[in-house]
Amino acid sequence: MSVIDIKPDAQGKVRDLYDLGDKLLLVATDRISAFDYILEDEIPHKGAVLTQISVFWFELLEGVVENHLISTDVADLPEQFQPYADYLRGRFMLVRKAEMFPIECIVRGYLAGSGLKEYNAKGTVCGIELPVGLVNSSKLPEPIFTPSTKAEIGLHDENISFARCAEIIGDEKAAALRDLSLAVYTKARDHAAERGIIIADTKFEFGMLDGKVILADEVLTPDSSRFWPGDLYEEGKDQPSFDKQYVRDWLTANWDKQGNPPRLPQEVIEKTSEKYVQAYEKITGRTFQF
Repeated sequence: MSVIDIKPDAQGKVRDLYDLGDKLLLVATDRISAFDYILEDEIPHKGAVLTQISVFWFELLEGVVENHLISTDVADLPEQFQPYADYLRGRFMLVRKAEMFPIECIVRGYLAGSGLKEYNAKGTVCGIELPVGLVNSSKLPEPIFTPSTKAEIGLHDENISFARCAEIIGDEKAAALRDLSLAVYTKARDHAAERGIIIADTKFEFGMLDGKVILADEVLTPDSSRFWPGDLYEEGKDQPSFDKQYVRDWLTANWDKQGNPPRLPQEVIEKTSEKYVQAYEKITGRTFQF
């Protein structure tokens, strides 16, 4: 639960958003979602990991794409948020307000999740034909851009073709989102590989600001990406991961997807928190400050 007594102007599955006029205050909570449900249990330190790993990537990607970040310093918090500085420290971003595209920009470098299901049924991923003979967790010949629409909370995002993406936002902008998504993924993939992590897939959000496409929201976090340990990678099976797949796997084994999800055992909560912190430390090379 949030400890801020100021009502958010908007609320996502994980983030609370406060509208400050020409700026936004994005606060990453410790909420966790799975299968389009917000779970009753929270994951300690998760919001701080999401924020700090996003900030790391924004810095690393500065030469590839501009972003919306202004500050993560509590001294820059608006006056009404100063009483909550201790809670907000490490888990907020003060950002420029952009006009967001209604598209989730997904890049897949490996065959997993819904992509694997479609490939096994049709030999395609989001309508893109792939070579025969691929299996669970196969590395794709090259990364592919597979956009989706953004769904309201409780509803599923819908995978769409590039052509449909172009119909929604225009040919030029669709091409820009595709090219930027692939460039950002490639840069991040190569960095993560040096740190022993495979980025199997990830999703980005972009917006328009001052006539430019900028990277916004979270980026390359354990919530928006599949992170696999490179030293344990083995094609043909599910991979251990540094993301919330651990929670998804527990739910799949203990819930029939009917009604509300069950409460998570303390062991699963602690293990998931551990995995988030491990992802941060491995990718950034920094020690997470609790």
